[in-house]
Amino acid sequence: MGRSGGFIRRGAGLGLAGLLVAGCTGSGGGTAAPSPTGPGRTTTATTTTAPTTTAPSTAAPAEGPLPAALTGQRPDWQPCPAPDDGQAPGAAWRCASVKVPLDYARPDGDTIPVALIRKEATDRGHRIGSLLFNFGGPGGSGVEILPRAAAEYAGLGERYDLVSFDPRGVGRSAGVVCRDDAEQAAAEARIDLTPDSAAEETAFLKDNADFAAGCARRSGTVLPHTTTSDTARDLDLIRRILGDAKLNYFGMSYGTELGGTYAHLFPGNVGRLVLDAVVDPTADTFGHARNQTLGFQRALDNYLRSTGQDPKAGTERIARLLRKLDRAPLRVGERRLTEGLATTGIAVTLYGQANWPLLTQALADAEQGRGGRLLQLADWYNDRDGSGHYATQSHSQRAISCADSSIRPTAAQAKALLPEFRRLSPVFGPFLAWDTAGWCARWPVPGERAHPEASAPGAAPVLVVGTTGDPATPFEGAEKMAKELGAGVGVLVTNKGEGHGAYGTSPCVTRKVDAYFLDGKVPAYGTACP
Repeated sequence: MGRSGGFIRRGAGLGLAGLLVAGCTGSGGGTAAPSPTGPGRTTTATTTTAPTTTAPSTAAPAEGPLPAALTGQRPDWQPCPAPDDGQAPGAAWRCASVKVPLDYARPDGDTIPVALIRKEATDRGHRIGSLLFNFGGPGGSGVEILPRAAAEYAGLGERYDLVSFDPRGVGRSAGVVCRDDAEQAAAEARIDLTPDSAAEETAFLKDNADFAAGCARRSGTVLPHTTTSDTARDLDLIRRILGDAKLNYFGMSYGTELGGTYAHLFPGNVGRLVLDAVVDPTADTFGHARNQTLGFQRALDNYLRSTGQDPKAGTERIARLLRKLDRAPLRVGERRLTEGLATTGIAVTLYGQANWPLLTQALADAEQGRGGRLLQLADWYNDRDGSGHYATQSHSQRAISCADSSIRPTAAQAKALLPEFRRLSPVFGPFLAWDTAGWCARWPVPGERAHPEASAPGAAPVLVVGTTGDPATPFEGAEKMAKELGAGVGVLVTNKGEGHGAYGTSPCVTRKVDAYFLDGKVPAYGTACP
């Protein structure tokens, strides 16, 4: 998730096992729109309508005056279709689509579909209610991720209906599409993500502007309405449609920003909320880039120590490899391992300690002139399959991020960051500094705000779980989220470990989260898990 692009995308918990397991978000893909009944008409993502230029509305009454045709919906649960890149999830899972307002300022107007998936509680006699999940991104398809990750939540699934969804602008919920596979592949091969010359800088900025223009051409109607605030409003409508008096919710990575936004907008509707791998709610675009530069370097240092290397010397060795790739990318079949792809491949292994051996192998290969492993790692992260097809999560991620953030950094501002960011991380700093300027360059829709609001006075306690070695959402973000939620609301739990997300990898955190969800047991603020 990032307010800039950065490396926050993957939900916690699915790892790179053998690398060659499919990416955790699948292919996203097209829009499955219901018939245009009820208020207004149903709008799909692909359209030639230009986006509006007014900022999205921020008004959000807790139980807003939505039409009965929306609040009175009853999902038509049917067997789930297979995602584009895999098998159908099985007989226990059911899928449905509900309508939500395209624009909450006009709740009687056009609607868009939101795709849902559910597995009913197995212990119906002790059922608590629904438990909704968002696994991160932004842009992750909950409809595809939840069945793949469900084994981790089997205990919760005894007493909760496990429910997830494709947020607006994602996958089957009017998913944003910005460019085709050929355009994506060409940009990946041609564009230097850390430009060193005027020509490279011009090409970098033009490519990002072209990406934005493609989003406007293909998904212009939905583009102004992909904010996290509107997705939080969708969450509340889904809660009402499912018949739950309060929202029980588990958010990871970007899902923590969505959860914090929900708590801010609807504090009286907060049930049991857990936020794991927490995005710093006080950070703007520059702050997120700085946080990730520190976080990924911290994780890289920990990896290097684990292999007996001096972190400073090991970092310089990797930075030297990247400089070499910048000058002369490695040929891998008909493709090339560029500096940008190598940086991505390195970063993805730092999301979990179990992936570190992959990094050792990939770096050793690249230093011997073999770039296949690092390229494969980058492809996994970039949702590129073996046939050269790219999923559209990165399109949705950018649409959501740029609709959220009102900050539009310039190339001059990015270049001004370079000395500091290089000091913080010679490996990741240049990429993340330049990313601030490229991510929302020439974006056709104004962003909503500099950073999200998370204050939630009067809300029920929210568990905020931070991992000390998290690269993508550094631990300090959890501390700030707990503080922003407010006294008596944010409850910080510290996981002393590595990786992006603690539930399912830390038995201690898993026990405490389960006790909270199942029995309402709130741990003491600052509880630490070894």
